[in-house]
Amino acid sequence: MAKYINPYTDFGFKKLFGEGNKDLLMGAFQIYAFLLPHPALSEGEGDG
Repeated sequence: MAKYINPYTDFGFKKLFGEGNKDLLMGAFQIYAFLLPHPALSEGEGDG
């Protein structure tokens, strides 16, 4: 049987993204933020 760490559990998340892996955590967040849909900005919005 293959062994793996499930990142969806508290234990697995802490093992993967704990104190020693801040670069890995920031990279994962940047990828996630890049994949989120961003609202389109049109010219003139917010010019009051």
